[in-house]
Amino acid sequence: MAVALVLVLIVVGSVLFHLLSPWWWKPIASNWGYIDNTISITFWITGVVFAAVVLFMAYCVFRFRHREGNRAAYEPENKRLESWLTIVTAVGVTALLVPGLFVWSQFVNVPSDATVVEVVGQQWQWSFRLPGKDGKLGRSDTREVTADNPLGVIAGDPNGQDDVVVEAADLHLPVGKPVKMLLRSIDVLHDFYVPEFRAKMDMIPGSVTYFWFTPTKTGTFQVLCAELCGQGHPLMNGIVIVDTEQDYVAWLDQQQTFAQLSAPQQTGSAQQAPGKATASALKVAAKLETVGSR
Repeated sequence: MAVALVLVLIVVGSVLFHLLSPWWWKPIASNWGYIDNTISITFWITGVVFAAVVLFMAYCVFRFRHREGNRAAYEPENKRLESWLTIVTAVGVTALLVPGLFVWSQFVNVPSDATVVEVVGQQWQWSFRLPGKDGKLGRSDTREVTADNPLGVIAGDPNGQDDVVVEAADLHLPVGKPVKMLLRSIDVLHDFYVPEFRAKMDMIPGSVTYFWFTPTKTGTFQVLCAELCGQGHPLMNGIVIVDTEQDYVAWLDQQQTFAQLSAPQQTGSAQQAPGKATASALKVAAKLETVGSR
């Protein structure tokens, strides 16, 4: 009797915790309400099955408890019961899978007017690359990654010279416009995830994966890595800022292109005119002479 009561309380407590829990998804900020609906369907189906199975166990524990003089009947087969279980299970599995298949079909079919943004993950930071004025991303290769070229952009590709490189900084996106996220990892498995966007995908070294979404609200949203990627995994955070069109264009104008970042930098006296360099050298020599005479 006590075991049956505990099983019933488990079901009641689980349902109440689900319905009254303060922990739920953050408000959605993209077009992927379909994903929320699919997860809700999954919750309902698995919740009903969970409650039915546990309550049936409670009934069996109570109904067939040990009593003096009762003897259990041995029934190894029940074709009618097996048929019903097969049908109900098939219907339940179909109900779980079909909504997800429809959403997945939309998830991988990117609109033709979507802009492209490349996301590069490496331990333990996010970097981004956007197409320049030509509207095309240049090719990249992990073997091209160096300290001066952290995203591995192929320097010989003319399409990559005007690419906008955002290294270990915030990503800005315009509101109301679809964007295709190309996902690339330089070292280990990562997963680019913004909870408010719902969409996410694993980033696999040597492969390029993708998903798309349309930001529907302006604001600042946190980027998380949803794949255990090493000791610094909890620190692999970033920021996506969804702007109005005007603010987005202003931000984009302030970013540097790959050509600008890879241009050789002059340092020291090479930046000065010959006359200024000579004067500077004479001043240094005079100071050294003064110090030596003390």
